[in-house]
Amino acid sequence: MEENSKIFIFIDDELKPIAELTSPVNFELDTTKLVDGKHLLKIVSKDPTGKEGLRQIPFEVRNGPAIAIEGIEENAVVDGVIPIMINAYGKGNQKNFLIVGSETPQSIPFWIFVLFIVFIAWASYYHFTSSAINLFK
Repeated sequence: MEENSKIFIFIDDELKPIAELTSPVNFELDTTKLVDGKHLLKIVSKDPTGKEGLRQIPFEVRNGPAIAIEGIEENAVVDGVIPIMINAYGKGNQKNFLIVGSETPQSIPFWIFVLFIVFIAWASYYHFTSSAINLFK
């Protein structure tokens, strides 16, 4: 009978694997036991002859409340008083979705105002030119 490869799964720089499995395998990684931030999933496989293979997958965990900030960007050069809006909201759990607080209010983009002014100018032009045509009939 042919032996299958052994698979060892590590998280970050842990010396003890979180799982020792025989290939092929389906595995569920529970990220709720990890702190938020960057992590490294390291998978080591060992075939029956003793040869090893290594695969490293960097990933980021964000189980905690999401934080949205408006008014300042990363690495921004700023001066004076800056109004900043901060919103933090949780996702609930896998069974219930929290509607309250899950949307971050945002200011109206500048291009909306420009589009509105262009529309008003076009509507005024259309109104006055069509009125002038009706006067000559």
